[in-house]
Amino acid sequence: MNAAKIAGIVLVVLGIAGFFTGGFSFSKDTTAAKLGPLELTVTEKQSINVPQWLSLGALALGAVVLVIGFRKP
Repeated sequence: MNAAKIAGIVLVVLGIAGFFTGGFSFSKDTTAAKLGPLELTVTEKQSINVPQWLSLGALALGAVVLVIGFRKP
């Protein structure tokens, strides 16, 4: 399998995942205060939305790369 096929498959999978999930979220730990041996940490939940046009673009680009990757030189 060459690099074009692998890149095409990755783009198609990421496009499908982004289209159906709409984004992802993650938790971020930050230190709010540190007083001697005591440390106050805060866990923040952040979310990133993936636009549908970006997901569809990745899906279409992945399909194009796959088609080009399967052509014989």
